[in-house]
Amino acid sequence: MTSNIQNLTRTDDVVIVGGGLAGLFCALKLAPRPVTLISAAPLGQGASSAWAQGGIAAAVAEGDSPEAHAADTIAVGGGLVDESVALGIAREAGPRIHDLLAYGVPFDRDLEGRLAVGREAAHSARRIVHVRGDGAGAAIIAALSEAVRRTPSIRLVEGFVAEALMTDDGVVTGLQLREAGNPSAQPILLAARTVVLATGGVGHLYAVTTNPVEASGSGLAIAARAGAVIADPEFVQFHPTAIMVGRDPAPLATEALRGEGATLINSNGERFMAARHPLAELAPRDIVARGVFAEIVAGRGAFLDARQALGARFADRFPTVHASCVAAGIDPATQAIPIAPAAHYHMGGVAVDARGRSSIDGLWAGGEVSSTGAHGANRLASNSLLEAVVYAARIAEDIAGRAFPSPARLPDTPVAARGGTPDAPAVKRLRAIMSAHVGVVREGDGLREAVHHFAALEREATSIALRNMATSALLVAASAWSRRESRGAHFRPDHPAEMPALAQRTMTTLAAAREIAESLGSPSRMKQPMIA
Repeated sequence: MTSNIQNLTRTDDVVIVGGGLAGLFCALKLAPRPVTLISAAPLGQGASSAWAQGGIAAAVAEGDSPEAHAADTIAVGGGLVDESVALGIAREAGPRIHDLLAYGVPFDRDLEGRLAVGREAAHSARRIVHVRGDGAGAAIIAALSEAVRRTPSIRLVEGFVAEALMTDDGVVTGLQLREAGNPSAQPILLAARTVVLATGGVGHLYAVTTNPVEASGSGLAIAARAGAVIADPEFVQFHPTAIMVGRDPAPLATEALRGEGATLINSNGERFMAARHPLAELAPRDIVARGVFAEIVAGRGAFLDARQALGARFADRFPTVHASCVAAGIDPATQAIPIAPAAHYHMGGVAVDARGRSSIDGLWAGGEVSSTGAHGANRLASNSLLEAVVYAARIAEDIAGRAFPSPARLPDTPVAARGGTPDAPAVKRLRAIMSAHVGVVREGDGLREAVHHFAALEREATSIALRNMATSALLVAASAWSRRESRGAHFRPDHPAEMPALAQRTMTTLAAAREIAESLGSPSRMKQPMIA
């Protein structure tokens, strides 16, 4: 049921923050336990999972196995994947797919009625389940949103953001909320002993991203500001084929297009990935993203060419991508699609254990805001939606087996009474600095300047929203500066080799990121990055 936040009287619910796949699935799995689900955008909107085109990786086809799926995950992850986590997720894929089918998700089937499976980059088998080719995310979120609205134990509060997490002696006591898009509104304090963060990633910290505006690192920031351990924040995956037609966020050309034979060419019509990797267009995403980036920097441009592979079948096979192209005046059946790498997925996040528990008692995290160890330095295609449902189910099971005391009394005053309107030029500059210095290619001088800028902004921002963006940006930049090697999605030309001694996950805190900023000394005068 939908509720007005001012009428919320029961505060012993499980409080889930985020209306994407992890949040919705966890809420449903907790039924009939009372849940308050807080979503910044109307349910079904504002979630990166709703935009996911690839599908869900699951070893459900004959001849495939969870062990093979885990091996592919480990191979792509740059030596940082927790192997037991990868295998556990792969083994739980089948049951979670059946859960989604039970909630009404219309996965594609073959002529014999079996789940149809496709192949994507770095998978050794066809194991991606889709909905109408490129509509899995939207179909899954639509089905789960409808199921949530039908579930009487779920209290739905739409249009509010969590801007601070409150704790007492390392234990969660509540959240500070504010009406989304209304920074002058009075903050609302909600007492809660059990909080599940499912707020998504950090893509909108970058000038070019495939993520919705809600994916600005708010959940990561509020957990970090409360003292939570943060894992692997430097590892940001850039999708190599965002469609460059002047939209923010940039529309996505799904990897499945390359799985169906589409190629990458430059403005001279030359394929450029075969010289970079034996798998060419189906190489791991970080390698493809750098290949595309290099062509753009060299002035040759980059394009996705599906004319021969799909031609007239494009519209039927990939209707979402086709609609994005047509809206921009491009006919992908007869024209190559202009592309560029875009911030797409954060492998890092709130560090959680196998049950989704964070380092703060009473705080769980699932989906992209969390870091489970499944992705390492580079996520395998279509593993993110799978991880979200697997951990959402685990979190629900863990919470269901625990008894919690009534919420503690909240402080009389909010963390910050005034939300403050985010300074648009400051937000634009933050995003430009992230793309220029903490993007597909990073080097020491640019990272140092970025760390200084974000540390100052995190201290001085008058807007809570801007402060939270600066907090997440600082965590990413400081860890990227500290990792003096190239590994997975983290590429530094000043440290191009992968260092065996650094083959370990990053575990850090906001205090540690601030210490890194302090250790770097006085900033030099930063050149203003170009803002597209």
